Amino acid sequence: MILYSPITFRNLELKNRWVMSPMCMYSSENGLANDFHFVHYASRAQGGTGLIIVEATGVVPEGRITPKCAGLWNDEQTQSFKKIVDFVHQNSESKIGIQLGHAGRKSSTWNGKQLSLEEGWETVAPSKIPYHESERVPHELTIPEIKKLVQDFKDATRRALEAGFDVIEIHAAHGYLIHQFMSPLSNVRNDEYGGSFENRIRFLVEIVDAVNDLLDENHPLFVRISGTEYTENGWSLEESVELAKFLKDKKVDLIDVSSGGNIHGAKITLFDGYQVPLAAEIRKKTGMKTGAVGLIKTAETAEEILEKGEADLILVAREILRNPYLAIQGSFNGKGECDFPHQYDRARI
Repeated sequence: MILYSPITFRNLELKNRWVMSPMCMYSSENGLANDFHFVHYASRAQGGTGLIIVEATGVVPEGRITPKCAGLWNDEQTQSFKKIVDFVHQNSESKIGIQLGHAGRKSSTWNGKQLSLEEGWETVAPSKIPYHESERVPHELTIPEIKKLVQDFKDATRRALEAGFDVIEIHAAHGYLIHQFMSPLSNVRNDEYGGSFENRIRFLVEIVDAVNDLLDENHPLFVRISGTEYTENGWSLEESVELAKFLKDKKVDLIDVSSGGNIHGAKITLFDGYQVPLAAEIRKKTGMKTGAVGLIKTAETAEEILEKGEADLILVAREILRNPYLAIQGSFNGKGECDFPHQYDRARI
């Protein structure tokens, strides 16, 4: 099975194509990873997952989606993650990455509602356009503030490397800050960060360059994007293809293809594997390695995606929450070998 074959990004080999997709757990205090996070991520490593990607992690306090989201803006947070990373490396063949992001105008929320300034903080965005008309108008970032955020992504990357993470993923999807810059519906600037396609992707490209300054051949760089935002005149699959071509030349190793999130009320039809065609189109048009995500529930479905050449990695979210041992159990048909904790050998048959 392709699903249980290794794949290499730069010099980093993943033992199989299963990836735990980054999912917010809303369980941090002051951005710190805690015992819950240790059990949560370590159990997926014990379950044979080839790559674990830690949830969206704010590069600054104001970049978190909620006050309970993880962060990586100080050394204490670095150490809280290092405990998890060390366990994964010492007790499994899994690799572990982290998704770095900034929520922009979609930050300072709880249970999907924007917090008051007393409970939360002022939001920022490329333009003075709120995500929903009921929300406060975000602060429009100045060029010096944009440059500072690029440095913040670089600083968070340095801390991630100090914690021992194998992969860095930049979160440029789901209507968060980088995506807000990319979309002409949320970015109406008239300077070098707005207007043309090249200007709207500039913030992401500058972050990619800054992060790559710190990465060596043992640490790949992934970028998660929304392949489309399902809205007329918004960010499109065609632009995603062009972006992937650009990022391929910028030494990005994989495009993790999700969708939506930037336009309130956009209509999305959900079905098993609904985002796979986006990853397939980008891979076909660019030769870029892609990750497929979106209601992928079984090893059989995952294998079919890989056999058709629609993606190179399979990212699972809800299903791996339901079953931390998804990768191991998917190998039980005898067609694939999967890392199995030696302590559990008696359960192999």
